Amino acid sequence: MKKLGNQGVTVIELMVLVVIICILSALIISTHAGIAEKERNDTRQQDISEIRDELEVYYTQYNKYPTLSELNDSMWRTKYMKGLDESVLQDPSSQSNTIVSKPAKDVYAYTVTAASGKACDNIKTICTQYTLTATLEGGGTYVKNNLN
Repeated sequence: MKKLGNQGVTVIELMVLVVIICILSALIISTHAGIAEKERNDTRQQDISEIRDELEVYYTQYNKYPTLSELNDSMWRTKYMKGLDESVLQDPSSQSNTIVSKPAKDVYAYTVTAASGKACDNIKTICTQYTLTATLEGGGTYVKNNLN
């Protein structure tokens, strides 16, 4: 005759199971966070490339680049940059679609200058070069400059 032992689960077995579940959960969460970060960085790079494309079209037509205030003016964009979707101006981690003059987290930056590298206003001094920048999660920046 076979004698049945205690068929319950010990506290140690439960603790081992909880530790294993915690480790697996941590791996899944960190993997998901990394994938989400990569997707946001990919979106940033696509946005900067789309803005650059529109800036180059504008330059081809007007032989100058817009000032920062023009680029941030929705009425101006509607008139001169019809192909530019408003959503590409907004960093994926931000609620603002305002472009700033210096690179910063959660916003895109647009620095436009005259050929001399000095400030421009497209009235007295024509804007002939620019730098577009997106600050990436995890460090680094994505930068595009004018083509001419």
